[in-house]
Amino acid sequence: MSMSIKTSAVIREATLADVPALARLHVTTFNETHAPLRHDGPTYEVRESQWQSAFHSATKNWFCFVIHAADDGLIGFAKGQPYAHADQPEFAGELNKIYLLRKYHRLGLGRQLIGRVARRFLSQGISSMLLFGDARNPSNRFYEAMGADRLYSADGKFHGGYGWRDLQKLASLCPVD
Repeated sequence: MSMSIKTSAVIREATLADVPALARLHVTTFNETHAPLRHDGPTYEVRESQWQSAFHSATKNWFCFVIHAADDGLIGFAKGQPYAHADQPEFAGELNKIYLLRKYHRLGLGRQLIGRVARRFLSQGISSMLLFGDARNPSNRFYEAMGADRLYSADGKFHGGYGWRDLQKLASLCPVD
């Protein structure tokens, strides 16, 4: 089964037409990821409004890739955007979101998705990226397996931030789909 899913899954740029499915996927994957940790996930209406706003923004400086599986529709997505803040000046890109339906974990699709994000940043002249997550998230093992460094606060605490200082190295770890 896993091989047929991998061969039938296509990664492509998200479009405005994807918003309803993307909002549903965002709610489902957010809840799958965070429900054990928190119980206040956004509703479909909130996510739809957020995605509509993003697509209609006059300064669309972000990008989003979706994974579409022939039998299941959208099953994962990753959103990237430039990052420029004084608190982490060594990072120029932000992996703002990455989610994959749990039943598709451990098939290499997340690796393909993060590789696509890394290559897009590299094509924009951005050679580093970070992400902010939950320190208790079980997906953190994935980021560490992909070579991310834990980012610690000034007082030495880990709050869920990860960074890649060399996106070329990350891209080399990820298959081209």
